[in-house]
Amino acid sequence: MTSCKPTKSEHQRKPDWLKIKLNTNEDYKGLKKLMRENNLHTVCEEARCPNIHECWGSRRTATFMILGAVCTRACRFCAVKTGLPTELDLAEPERVADSVVIMNLKHAVVTAVARDDLKDGGSEVFAETIRAIRRKNPFTTIEVLPSDMGGIEQNIRNIMDAKPDILNHNIETVRRLTPRVRARAKYDRSLELLRRAKEMQPNIPTKSSLMLGLGETHEEIIEVMDDLRANSVDIMTIGQYLQPTKKHLPVLKYYSPAEFGELRKIAMSKGFSHCEAGPLVRSSYHADEQVNAAAKQRQAQGEELLATQNS
Repeated sequence: MTSCKPTKSEHQRKPDWLKIKLNTNEDYKGLKKLMRENNLHTVCEEARCPNIHECWGSRRTATFMILGAVCTRACRFCAVKTGLPTELDLAEPERVADSVVIMNLKHAVVTAVARDDLKDGGSEVFAETIRAIRRKNPFTTIEVLPSDMGGIEQNIRNIMDAKPDILNHNIETVRRLTPRVRARAKYDRSLELLRRAKEMQPNIPTKSSLMLGLGETHEEIIEVMDDLRANSVDIMTIGQYLQPTKKHLPVLKYYSPAEFGELRKIAMSKGFSHCEAGPLVRSSYHADEQVNAAAKQRQAQGEELLATQNS
């Protein structure tokens, strides 16, 4: 599993295991219409996630992207637009919460563009979005996926005090490649955020994601696992990096499903409570399966209430 330099043809042709079946059923179409009507953004669309049809069409889950659609960073792997963000939309948390109710989501993921222009990194809007969803649909579990927010402790505390069910922050790549791959981000600052979040709310699971195919070695992948566990991270996802445009970093290796399966075994042997690993796995992939026991009880209560109302 060492890195390898691709030929020109490898850049142009993806392996067969990366082919997906599109599911444009009525659920998918309905969710897309709802997003547009409520002027909401999803990372599913903005980051060109390969699982959008499965999540929207079959699992009825979606990842909301708050704080606008323009990021202050220009990470070389990401398809989200970069530039100067507009002013904050203070009505956005309520619109997100209303959409969660309409969609009857059992698990909502809330992420955001990086807002380095804001002193709080957008953490107060994150917190208010959590509180709004709780008020309007108390049985929905909530996962948040913020940027490092400058590594400022109070920004992390703002989010953790609102008590999401999962705190997710992505390490993205190995230590050596971080300066090249992640604009303004720092490997150790991401680890520190995850550690502080766990110290603030020990009962809330923490989670991080690693993408492969950028030139990392097997030893470096294992180092990331060890670093995450050393900072008490509970859940890990591992997926294949896919080049969104020719302007972004090229794929240096396509990992096979078997290689991802082996990495999952290694991760679980290191003590992660859950690990999703596969070519199309993304940070929010099957996120509804990763919540803790208390959160699953809340989901079950919501499903029971819904069944009673429909009977």
